[in-house]
Amino acid sequence: MYAVVGCNGCSNVWILENPREQASAQCSRCGKRHQTKKLRQMYTAEDHDAARQVRSAIVAEKQGASEAFSTLDSVSEMETQLDDAHISDREYLERSGLDADEVAAAGDASSSSASSSKSRRELVEEAVSKQDRPTEEEVVSYAAERGVPAEKARDILEKLTLGGEVSESGGRYRSL
Repeated sequence: MYAVVGCNGCSNVWILENPREQASAQCSRCGKRHQTKKLRQMYTAEDHDAARQVRSAIVAEKQGASEAFSTLDSVSEMETQLDDAHISDREYLERSGLDADEVAAAGDASSSSASSSKSRRELVEEAVSKQDRPTEEEVVSYAAERGVPAEKARDILEKLTLGGEVSESGGRYRSL
């Protein structure tokens, strides 16, 4: 079972797995420890995707983006679209009329192979997790250095935030 719960300290909303089996839970944003039985459960479900969708709607409402959120596909559908939208660096280069082998030979082989094996989404997630509470620009810059177009990185970051996988507070991001 999954419960969408909120922190009375920082107003963070997160998903708690198996709340009946835990005596306490820690807020993913501020670190405050809560007695699980005293946490306000805004929603409960057996399905993790349903809980993610509700959490995303609550976060969108708190940010004044309910109308924009209502026009989006479900969180799991957006995740699938992100995964399907990825093309490899090789395919991108070849579609651009460049010889991918020549480009690889001209660059640093170790960084080229590391970034080409990751999707755009993975690179944005990495940008959030590897940096200490980065700003949007720091995330976009990190991803752009690894081949993700800036606007695409912003879109992915927004979808990760709405999907409950990344939290934003005071213009700073962190993985959940």
